[in-house]
Amino acid sequence: MSKIKVVFFDLGSTLVYSKVPWPPIYEQADWALVEVLCRAGIEIDPVAFYTEFGGFIRSYYDKHTEDNLEQTTFTVLRDVMSRKGFRSVPDPVLHAALEAMYAVTQQNWYLEEDAISTLETLKSRGYRLGLISNTSDDNNVQGIVDRWGLRPFFETIVTSAALGIRKPDVRIFQVALDRFRVQPEAAAMVGDTLDADVLGANQSGIYSIWVTRRVQIPEEGELAIQPQAVVTALSQIPDLLAEVENDRAKGLA
Repeated sequence: MSKIKVVFFDLGSTLVYSKVPWPPIYEQADWALVEVLCRAGIEIDPVAFYTEFGGFIRSYYDKHTEDNLEQTTFTVLRDVMSRKGFRSVPDPVLHAALEAMYAVTQQNWYLEEDAISTLETLKSRGYRLGLISNTSDDNNVQGIVDRWGLRPFFETIVTSAALGIRKPDVRIFQVALDRFRVQPEAAAMVGDTLDADVLGANQSGIYSIWVTRRVQIPEEGELAIQPQAVVTALSQIPDLLAEVENDRAKGLA
């Protein structure tokens, strides 16, 4: 079997984590969005608008279609504005409102203490690195990546918002593989989510690594989705991959 040449990472709750519970952060972020719209001269009822749009933000992850198509927050915001009779709001105003919202939420993402050292070790050992992230806004992910100095490590960053397809759909993994021009067996996927990162990797033929540091693991019963490897910290990944390479060389994997 081919050696693993490329390692893909998820972002949220894998390389970065949230410190503060999200509900109060979302509330602050939603009000920041509303304030920008009001300053732009849009005569909206702030309370009513906040209630409608904020409700979407808080329930975002429950609203995806069965075919894993991504619905961006820009699309939702444009739809909300249209339904309220504001059909000609300039795109720059909507983008500015979303930037204000994400400027708040980005402050609640913190870098895992072993993220940089793990990425450095993998790069030094010759692995090529990529990022595959489910997100409602591509610029938000790009901002988090730049805030924590992660961009130099990744040759490509694939987001569901930019592509229009969410993990675990095999198409988003195939796009990432195509950018590296490698076959699935030459890649590994590291992520915290069984039904997105692990399932998508398994279905794509990519070696799946489940990071459980930020995960609540069921106490009983077999997992419905089985990762090929489990780690509790990013720092364990380089040694894990070395073991996989040894097993493959011996024909054991």
